[in-house]
Amino acid sequence: MKVYQRLAAAFKAEGTTHVFGIMGDGNMYWMHELDKLGGVKMLEVRHEGAGLGMADGWARVTRTPGIATATCGPGVTQLATALVTAARAQSPLVAFCGEYPSNDDEYNQRLDQAAFAAGCETGFIRINTPDGADDAVRKAFYLAKLESRPIMLSAPMDVQQMTFEDDDEPYKPSSTLLKPRAVQPDPAALEQAADIIAGSKKPVIVVGRGAKWSGAGDAVLKLGERLGALIATTLMAKTWLSESEYHVGVSGTYGTRTAMQLFEEADCVIAVGASMNRYTTEHGYLYPKARFVHVDAKPHLMMSGGRSADCYVQADARAGVEALESLLAKRSVKMTGYRTPEVKKRLPYQYEDRTEFPIEPGTVDPREIVLALDELVPADLNLFTGSGATAGFSNIMFRRQRPVVLASHFFGCIGQMLPAAIGGVVATGNKPAILVDGDASVMMHLAEFETMVRYGVPLLVVCMNNQALGSEYYKLDAHKMKADLATIPTPDLGAVATSFGGRGRLVRSVEDVRAAAKEWLAKPGPMMLDVRISRSVVTLPYRRVHYGRDE
Repeated sequence: MKVYQRLAAAFKAEGTTHVFGIMGDGNMYWMHELDKLGGVKMLEVRHEGAGLGMADGWARVTRTPGIATATCGPGVTQLATALVTAARAQSPLVAFCGEYPSNDDEYNQRLDQAAFAAGCETGFIRINTPDGADDAVRKAFYLAKLESRPIMLSAPMDVQQMTFEDDDEPYKPSSTLLKPRAVQPDPAALEQAADIIAGSKKPVIVVGRGAKWSGAGDAVLKLGERLGALIATTLMAKTWLSESEYHVGVSGTYGTRTAMQLFEEADCVIAVGASMNRYTTEHGYLYPKARFVHVDAKPHLMMSGGRSADCYVQADARAGVEALESLLAKRSVKMTGYRTPEVKKRLPYQYEDRTEFPIEPGTVDPREIVLALDELVPADLNLFTGSGATAGFSNIMFRRQRPVVLASHFFGCIGQMLPAAIGGVVATGNKPAILVDGDASVMMHLAEFETMVRYGVPLLVVCMNNQALGSEYYKLDAHKMKADLATIPTPDLGAVATSFGGRGRLVRSVEDVRAAAKEWLAKPGPMMLDVRISRSVVTLPYRRVHYGRDE
């Protein structure tokens, strides 16, 4: 047995079912063997970085390692932005990468892949000898799951072709090493947290991805009912628990004006599975009077501004909230908090944005597009949203709770959400979903629409197209500079999608969007809507940050 054959068998034993990437001479034998073993689908993409982005989307949806692959040298360097994005997203990934032959220092595609991985905030493991193949694969999967980040498994081409001697010995997967258990809260820390909460009058519970991953939803709702608390989320947990009448949406940059006004009155914030970074706290301005109780599985988290919570409870989110609610019940704590008729009247209207803007001929108000899609697309379909200027519409105005709502923003880069959405859809067994992103972002990996067509990925890509680099356009405009420098015309992306073998529409009205969405819902498949939105409509976050307006 060759080493590449043993490596393929090890990946199969780790539960690999899908691999995203491009074949080259550094990974082709491994890919061929995986195909021969059966049960593993190879998805050939058009850019290695997009392949890793798809594996990132898979990992974010499933919380299991996404698998990407690239050949040596230039194939690896193409992964850079996607690796950093996945690292910031805390996505467990294993990237099988070929490496130049260890006995050829003059090889044309030579690269110090260990240094490259370190620069991309990625773990690195090299397969140095045939008898170390099993340990290398096992460690790669172990670290990806334990540290929740990408791990590059680098396989020199000559080592791959060597003989693996112990092929009668069964491979032991990483699951034999890793047996996670929920972290239970310290009783003393719980007592301190209960003291702070019991002494408050207007508490807010902020939940993040950690709370969602641990299944803490029911416990959070029960605690919120006991305390009369508002329920807010981080951007990464957007719309989760919105069945609560006192759900106020996102805490932070993408919060509504109503939410921000209510947060100013809070005297206690209970953060659950949320890092409480500067975006969630709006650089520390959102909760000026509040004391903080922080519940998270990590040993400790520093909040925005280098601040520590008044009380930190290390615990699995669900276990921590359940224990906290039980303790408060024993103390007979029961509060009205924010849950008054006056607050309840304000919440249904908080997402309305009534500011009027002149709409250019042949374009549509992007706010109307988001509202129409949120109403029309069933709540059981997943939603992916991109970054950039147009995210200010989707990340505030989409309200319906969906099984999966994934936003971008992990590295502040555009272009990554189309691949992530494709990987996310594949991870759900090709369950139809929608992606709403900007034109510059969609254009960056437009070739992957053809990948969607080849594999029949039922994703509706809604391109909010203002034919500009939106973030830069509004920043230049706010500084009275030449904003037109940030404008870039695009072709009819609906026609481009059609030429790739999918479906597409050029959209200039809400009625056009409704008709196209209904067509897609009747027959889901790869489809692109090129929605020409009015450049004059500025998102609420940009109005606040760049124009000094909050209306």
